[in-house]
Amino acid sequence: MRTLPVLVFDGDCGFCTASAEFAVRHVRPRCEVVAWQFSDLEALGVRQERAEYEVLWVTPVGTVYGGAQAVAKALLSAGGAWPLVGALLTLPPVRWVAHGLYRLVADNRHRLPGGTAACARPAQRP
Repeated sequence: MRTLPVLVFDGDCGFCTASAEFAVRHVRPRCEVVAWQFSDLEALGVRQERAEYEVLWVTPVGTVYGGAQAVAKALLSAGGAWPLVGALLTLPPVRWVAHGLYRLVADNRHRLPGGTAACARPAQRP
């Protein structure tokens, strides 16, 4: 059984990889950070389609949070002032705004700095 949560991101996406590396270096969440391409999604209880769609936070007991709420959980697990930011992201109406902004960024990650065609979700690829 896992003792740490797992933060799952898209390792084929340059923007996602850079974001995960930033989190590891600067936020330092208390979790394992792994690209979905190198994880056992079945053991985590996650479908590949969901891992392609959004960043995921999987608790040791198997609860899965996605998108902005996964980001909030990662921030809540970190030290310093990061948990305050994470807590804000869980509260309405900030949670609703965070969800909208997350979707906007995630749906356009192939257009962002470091993004490539590989960053586009499969349904968006030409």
